[in-house]
Amino acid sequence: MKTTTNLASPQQAGPTLTLPASALFSNRLWLVIIICSVIGLLLPLFHLSFPAGHALHVPAWLIALLGKFMCFALAALALDLVWGYTGILSLGHGLFFALGAYAHGMYLMRAGLAPDQLPPFMVFLDWKEYPWFWAGTDSFLWCALLVMLVPGLLAGVFGYLAFRSRVKGVYFSIMTQALTFAFMLLFFRNDTGFGGNNGFTDFKLWLGLDLQAPSTRALLYCLTLFILLGALVLCRMLVLSRLGKVWQAVRDSEPRLMFIGYNPLGFKLFAWVLSALLCALAGALYVPQVGIINPSEMSVANSIEMVVWVAVGGRGTLVGAILGAFAVNGLKSWFTASFPDLWLFALGALFIAVTLFMRQGLLGLLAQLPGLRRPSATASEADDGRDTADTSAANAANAANELASAHESAHTSAAPSATLSERTT
Repeated sequence: MKTTTNLASPQQAGPTLTLPASALFSNRLWLVIIICSVIGLLLPLFHLSFPAGHALHVPAWLIALLGKFMCFALAALALDLVWGYTGILSLGHGLFFALGAYAHGMYLMRAGLAPDQLPPFMVFLDWKEYPWFWAGTDSFLWCALLVMLVPGLLAGVFGYLAFRSRVKGVYFSIMTQALTFAFMLLFFRNDTGFGGNNGFTDFKLWLGLDLQAPSTRALLYCLTLFILLGALVLCRMLVLSRLGKVWQAVRDSEPRLMFIGYNPLGFKLFAWVLSALLCALAGALYVPQVGIINPSEMSVANSIEMVVWVAVGGRGTLVGAILGAFAVNGLKSWFTASFPDLWLFALGALFIAVTLFMRQGLLGLLAQLPGLRRPSATASEADDGRDTADTSAANAANAANELASAHESAHTSAAPSATLSERTT
């Protein structure tokens, strides 16, 4: 049976376009990914091996900029996992990104201080000791655990309450937006132990290494690249597995999935928490490369910008989210340097253009190139993106039928006389 990747939820208004999964995950596309990864690994090597002024020298600012872009790409990948494949639109992923950055940022701040020394903002407030929630943050292992534990617990509790109450669609999106805004206001307070408006900065050491040293910068860059590739492979394995089919059934027709006997709560919660953890990991990798973390990273605008990355690159494609993060942030870097007052207008125009004229995103355009299609691709596969409503219905029906068949066979082996209606009841 041919599988397709849906780029928009049928529950949303407007038509939906799809791309063949074979075109998105072809061997040629993976070859492109491998080539880009090798080039990415060569950049820090050239930065360290050739002196400034040499034709092959890669400047330090480019290493830092690409490292930041890869952190954004990991956050976009996390959002695409939950939005593109489960149909859960989050406008608050900036919160998980910032929580991971704050947890790692406190370790970085304490690494450059004496054991009994407090950060400057705590000294200014006349504090005598660290708050209880920062206890043990001089240990890298404990901070690494906090990077995963705090966002994971928050996402788990929030997601359980929301999904158990069957909150979905725009209502869920508004709730995530409100949650992010509330945490941003909390972190802006000077008396909460999070540095107030200035946040955490002035990082000097990381695992005993000088953060300003070119070798440390190159190490963080390579670590980010490997984690991004590992997350991409992990997410691809999940969405192509039977679990991924359940996610897509939730996205396309959650009532039908419930009718055949599946409880979507656990599946949605797992996707939501995993997405939050990946986003927190992106924030933890972001803070040592940028050198600062403050509450502005929790702003609603930042979370909405993540949605733009995914939409521009191609929702429900994984690779498209990474491409969109690089493309939009590269454009932002150029715009804010050349036309700083026009960036928000350009971002809005870009999102409108993608919504109206480029529903499949940048990856959808690239997938139409002959070189990225499988040799066996036929004209019927190329027409998948045109038959919008029928394709969306077929996606939901195919996924639900496969799940129903597996569900039926499992119960038939235990009770051959049971029927589908009896099992559903």
